[in-house]
Amino acid sequence: MSDSMLGGITVLDLATVGPAARTSRWLADYGARVVKIGAPPAQHGVQITPPFYAYAGHRGMQRALLDLKTPAGVDAFLRLAANADVVIESFRPGVMDRLGIGYDAVKTVSPRVVYCSTTGYGQDGPHAQWAGHDLNYLGMGGYLDCTGRDPSGGPALPGATIGDGAGGGMHAVIAILAALVQRAATGEGAYLDVAVADGVVALMSLAIDEYLATGEVPGPRHGLLTGRFACYDVYECRDGRWLTVAAIEPRFWANLCRALGCEQWSAHQTDDDAQDTIRADLRAAFAQRDRDEWVKALGPADTCVAPVSSIPEVATDPHLTARHVFVDAERVSGQPDHETELRADRSEDATVRSRDDGDSLRQVGWVLAGMDRGQQSVVREPTVSDTDALLVDAGLDAATVAQLRSEGVIA
Repeated sequence: MSDSMLGGITVLDLATVGPAARTSRWLADYGARVVKIGAPPAQHGVQITPPFYAYAGHRGMQRALLDLKTPAGVDAFLRLAANADVVIESFRPGVMDRLGIGYDAVKTVSPRVVYCSTTGYGQDGPHAQWAGHDLNYLGMGGYLDCTGRDPSGGPALPGATIGDGAGGGMHAVIAILAALVQRAATGEGAYLDVAVADGVVALMSLAIDEYLATGEVPGPRHGLLTGRFACYDVYECRDGRWLTVAAIEPRFWANLCRALGCEQWSAHQTDDDAQDTIRADLRAAFAQRDRDEWVKALGPADTCVAPVSSIPEVATDPHLTARHVFVDAERVSGQPDHETELRADRSEDATVRSRDDGDSLRQVGWVLAGMDRGQQSVVREPTVSDTDALLVDAGLDAATVAQLRSEGVIA
């Protein structure tokens, strides 16, 4: 068993994109053995193919291609599931049962399995069969209505797929880990109905609970954390770049006022009648210097000021680089060399190399707490399949595997 946190845990993931794909990505980064289940090439088009770099290029994962619309393909999947701890799927409610690989079928061969279904709206309810994506769930969960407005006056589109990432992906990871802890104590598996819309509601619970408790209707500029006061806002600097200011605590606000020459506002942090004037003074002050000058002066001064960074700036940020947030993955065409895969590479120089020169691929590394950041990332070509070896390990003989391949059931 691996020393990593999820070493010894095997996950089958039937998703190609979206929340479930994020879930298996994080589980793999914590050390789980993840097998991506896909369709044979003859069925290309039935699933979305993500860009080669998405989900960290599926580093450290295996891949099996099965025709789940055939009895032999279903049998092959169940053989793999018999040795799996976790199954993740993201089809609409009812599809997995119709294929013959729903929770009840998998539980028959793997009684202790943790089976996670991720959908937009859940397995039941009036919207259960609706198609949807991140923006729909953010709208339904109240996120967009509480967000800033675009020039037309409508809710601004978010800059990240928060619903998929946090409302779905992290939601599923939390649920799976809780189920595995429970299984360790009771021996019982679990079925998990992960709805992204539910996850967005959980993310919005501060605002929703406020409304439920007080009747106040949250929205843009309604509260402290949505920009009601000048101490929590974004400001443009002389060079046209922007700063975030989040001086919530009175002492941080006083520090900021002092540094900007606006001491007269230190005692008026939450004075509603003064906010327009305070903002005008802060805008005038920030317009006197470039963004990075302000960051250098205010960042270490207990003022809660930081830059609004572009993605290229994020990728070269010295703080993130020092924390080994980015790695260079080795791109290989076949099976990875195990020794190479495990080779540590944490040099400072390695974190600032080129994005993609054909042999390496710059990517986000193992950034969440508890992940082993001292790993070498290896990304295989997306056409590489481990199907034969996985099925032999699952108990099929080589002749049967060859027959399935010749019939197009596997690839």
